[in-house]
Amino acid sequence: MSTTRDLHGRQLLTHDVYSREELVYLLDLAAELKAAKLEGREEQRLRGKNIALISETDSTRTRSPFEVAAYDQGAKITFVGPTGPHMGRRETVKDIGRVLGRMYDAIEYRGSREQVAEELALSAGVPVYDGLTDEGHPTQILADFLTFEEHVPKPLDEVAFCYLGDASCKPADAYLISGLELGMDVRIASPNELWPRQEVVALAHGIARQSGAQIVITEEIEPAVRAADVLLTGVWGSVGEPAEAWRERIELLLPYQVNARTMARTGNPNVKFMYCLPSFHHTGTGIGKELCQKYGLQALEVTDAVFESPASIVSEQAENRMHTIKALLVATLGSGG
Repeated sequence: MSTTRDLHGRQLLTHDVYSREELVYLLDLAAELKAAKLEGREEQRLRGKNIALISETDSTRTRSPFEVAAYDQGAKITFVGPTGPHMGRRETVKDIGRVLGRMYDAIEYRGSREQVAEELALSAGVPVYDGLTDEGHPTQILADFLTFEEHVPKPLDEVAFCYLGDASCKPADAYLISGLELGMDVRIASPNELWPRQEVVALAHGIARQSGAQIVITEEIEPAVRAADVLLTGVWGSVGEPAEAWRERIELLLPYQVNARTMARTGNPNVKFMYCLPSFHHTGTGIGKELCQKYGLQALEVTDAVFESPASIVSEQAENRMHTIKALLVATLGSGG
């Protein structure tokens, strides 16, 4: 394992808040905690800790890993769902934070605005974790890079990965910034209209110069995916958006669909596919069926053939949310972390 880092009491609010060494430490700790759980030798370092999970949107892959990680480590959880505190509407975020900080040792927040998580952190005086906001998804990125380590037989700073699709979204920003921080070869293949914001690109190039990482942002799929170890993508639109918005996105993004041809274009027989879910890879969901029928498709951002193929490590990626969140909790709250 890498040298122990003192992360006790630290927040996790954005994807670029931790240094390269701290990210490596968290990934190493997650791998050790995962092995300990599987081998039945896990030690509880969070006994007596109480953690509040505040979710202003419905959640499966955020709530579950936080709860299991906390329970495994001996902590207690209080879940406050979408009908709960109504941040900033019925009560100010500052007031909620000051109260919760007196009762809980840490707070996880999932909602629309990272600003809420930042206000909670300022007023609560305890670690606050961004579970998912419009500005970032840092716990997901940790899980993804642990999955890289497990399934790509090379050091992280030798890994090449490509994100295809809508690169104007926050997950794409997170892959770009965190991947470069760890020295990886990061490629973005996206229509020019959906490239990352200029300030994100400027930040990315600055990080790449310091870390020695490679960065490519292009509309061309072939050079972006060539020799990639992992292909990733993301949802093409938000549920609830008007039909015309979906139509425009589909027309722009259909060439960037991850399908068998895309995988073959890497030239890498061992290339892996990852996706943070949920995914419209077939017509098996109500929304997926509606969209695919409306636009004459069998799938959207990834085909079912790829999603269900041996190259897909989506389930392992989802499981690793729990192990990396556990590492985060142990490092910021626990004893001996």
